Amino acid sequence: MHKAARRAVFIGRFQPFHLGHLEAVKQILQECNELIIAVGSAQYSYTLENPFTAGERIEMIRIGLEAAGLDLRRIMIIPVPDIGEHSIWVARLKSMLPKFDVAYTNNQFVKLLLEDQNVPVIEPKLINREELNATSIRALMIRNEDWKRFLQPEVASYIESIRGDDRIRKIVSSEQRQLMKSSAQVE
Repeated sequence: MHKAARRAVFIGRFQPFHLGHLEAVKQILQECNELIIAVGSAQYSYTLENPFTAGERIEMIRIGLEAAGLDLRRIMIIPVPDIGEHSIWVARLKSMLPKFDVAYTNNQFVKLLLEDQNVPVIEPKLINREELNATSIRALMIRNEDWKRFLQPEVASYIESIRGDDRIRKIVSSEQRQLMKSSAQVE
């Protein structure tokens, strides 16, 4: 259906790269010749929403793609920082990436920004979106519950090797301490 699109961009934060992301990549590669994976919010790390560095996310994506047997010659992984000005974000994105013909995203705000600049957008098929999303997976890590079942074993092993799950729990406890200090000062 979208075979005419030579090169696509798939935009996400990949915090972490999970099975839903992998399925989207497979879908895009069936529909397009080449894929740019744009790792968004690249400048952020060590926060609850963005616990992993851009380098760590690139590493986990590459590990996942290799483990899935995908042809890495067809895929580029490029970090893209947020710029804080939505009206010029698409122009900045285009300047930071190789030329692309179509964008894939399920983020409605990103879709709006792209479509406003006449970039064709396709929403990849979602699988088990209720459980299979990065926010839920990070919540499982915080609670020390079974988060690994939503990731490829190789990606889960990588996260454990960098103590990423432990990092998220430490970030939460640090943020809770900050909140407690703030509320104590108000009283």
